Amino acid sequence: MQVLVINSGSSSIKYQLLNMETRAVMASGVVERIGEPMGSLTHKKAPGTDAEARKTIEQPIADHKQGMNLLVGLLTDPELGAVADMGEIYAVGHRVLQGGETLYMPMAVDDAVKDAIRANIPIGPLHNPANLAGIEVAQELMPGVPQVAVFDTEFHQTMPREAFIYPLPYEMYERHRIRRYGFHGTSHKFVAKEAARILGKAPAELNCIIAHLGNGCSLSAVKAGRCVDTSMGLTPLAGVMMGTRCGDIDPAIIPFIAEQTGMGVKEIDAMLNKQSGLKGICGMNDMRDIHAARAKGDERAQLAFEMFTYRIRKYIGAYFAALGRVDAVVFTAGIGENDPDVRAGVLEGLENLGIVMDPAANAGRAGEWMRIAAPESRVDVLVVRTNEELEIARTTVEVLRTT
Repeated sequence: MQVLVINSGSSSIKYQLLNMETRAVMASGVVERIGEPMGSLTHKKAPGTDAEARKTIEQPIADHKQGMNLLVGLLTDPELGAVADMGEIYAVGHRVLQGGETLYMPMAVDDAVKDAIRANIPIGPLHNPANLAGIEVAQELMPGVPQVAVFDTEFHQTMPREAFIYPLPYEMYERHRIRRYGFHGTSHKFVAKEAARILGKAPAELNCIIAHLGNGCSLSAVKAGRCVDTSMGLTPLAGVMMGTRCGDIDPAIIPFIAEQTGMGVKEIDAMLNKQSGLKGICGMNDMRDIHAARAKGDERAQLAFEMFTYRIRKYIGAYFAALGRVDAVVFTAGIGENDPDVRAGVLEGLENLGIVMDPAANAGRAGEWMRIAAPESRVDVLVVRTNEELEIARTTVEVLRTT
């Protein structure tokens, strides 16, 4: 059984074709710079294996339909493809950013689902139009192949009202749907299930704090296997400091900047999303570059590192209070899985909460997962490799088997 996973962005399409019996990735790739003067498609057959074969195409790619046509051509190519024709694919699972409150579970795509995704564009203006375009093009190119929408906000829909409603006039929630939605939900969902498996618990028995740390970062508090709080909000801008996003700030800063600089709302929004965070402090948003600069005595790089780890540590403390009992702190995503210095910085000084890290274990390289807690630690500490594509594929199969 093959499932194609598509993540259609505003100017890109990422894809993976998975064999669900073996969990093997049969093919993967990314179409980039859609709509720009020159685009590209990088395709891999059997990625990460001895049989890996790769092809890169560089040409103008006018729209998502042309990009999808190119990737379908490579998936069915006699030498580089993984299937003889697209009819061999069992289903297509689509990552959709914002389901709002109407689409709180993954669903087989029909006209009503597409209308609901369209209706949620005001609260997902950058992603939902592209996600919808990916669905519609896939339906056109693969008629008869079931399509399933998997929402990035789904895992966080179990938050209680006191956690997701903002202390604004209540009509802002009623009329404009302004509330905390949270993102990276597919990753948090996958990692929560993996952590329960590793700890020998049923998912409903697990209390944990998950730190998804990459260029975008989010934390979640998971109680009895369900999300009860998360750091991102109405948009992915909220929460901890990130690569280029500021995270939580005093909201009065925005009108203050406007008054002092004459910048407009869109300019300030772009600054907060693309020029802030690590990049805003030290000019770099790749943590590897920041570590190299720290080693040379760069004070701004050191400050950025300390700000980053401090803010994550504060959220962990807050989520301890929210959960009461914590079985594990779990690190995942690019930085969380691969950066022992960040993990050590985040966990520094948390011994009074029962978290004690084993430095030797932390210095190791994670495979699918590794334990970095010291033997005396009352709270387990895990590093778990996330796999959002596999989670979307699994969810796609589950949806179609139950409908």
